[in-house]
Amino acid sequence: MSGTSQTQTLFGLDGKLALITGGTRGIGRATAELFAQLGASVIIVARDSAGILVCLEKWRALGLKVRGLSADLAEREERDRLISELDLDSLDILVNNVGTNIRRPAQEYSPAEYSQIMRTNLDSAFELSVALQPALASTGDAAIANVSSVAGLTHLGTGVAYGMSKAAMNQMTRNLAVEWASAGIRVNAICPWYTDTPLARTVLDKPLYRDAVLAHTPMGRIARAQEVAAAIAFLCSPAASFVTGQCLAVDGGFSVRGFDAPVV
Repeated sequence: MSGTSQTQTLFGLDGKLALITGGTRGIGRATAELFAQLGASVIIVARDSAGILVCLEKWRALGLKVRGLSADLAEREERDRLISELDLDSLDILVNNVGTNIRRPAQEYSPAEYSQIMRTNLDSAFELSVALQPALASTGDAAIANVSSVAGLTHLGTGVAYGMSKAAMNQMTRNLAVEWASAGIRVNAICPWYTDTPLARTVLDKPLYRDAVLAHTPMGRIARAQEVAAAIAFLCSPAASFVTGQCLAVDGGFSVRGFDAPVV
């Protein structure tokens, strides 16, 4: 095998079937496009039917193998319908990416807002993973990538409910990695810092907020969605075949910055 062929085998996704939630925007959209470029057949899931059609038109014009299904994964009935509609005997990759946030001080969350964040960010990932475990296990060499956040690793002023949902996702990642290792399923999480996505732009478009984010980022810039997608692709590729139970920060150094002592 030539060096090029070996590299393509290690980092490619030829012949893989991948399901990506929240696949029409931001990190999910970038991941779907990259996976398809790497040779995978991709199924995206999103609430926005019109957004799905826009994405599919673009990708199919590029010759990429992607199809889409509409479902609101915050709702258990919709998750059940999706699983039934998919009817998968085998699945190589599951990317639990769908997520939302409502920024509030802790005492101001309504029960409905708290529930919406947890159902979208955490319940959907857990229930889809469990429901699709037999399909993943059938391959003997499958991967789950949970799109978490550095908010699950340390305090961020982005709301306690969001941080709780991502911290729980990180622990779910560790537990399932151990529980399902014997079934040939690797489970990892990706923990991005602020990334240029529609959800993050609601705050990044405010100059003072953006400046504060940059001041706490050693690399001095905002991540691109494609950079997070590349980390997800690595964790789902043969190159990461002995990596499981890990929470990889894709954060430009934010999580290890610590205290910058002033010159005195």
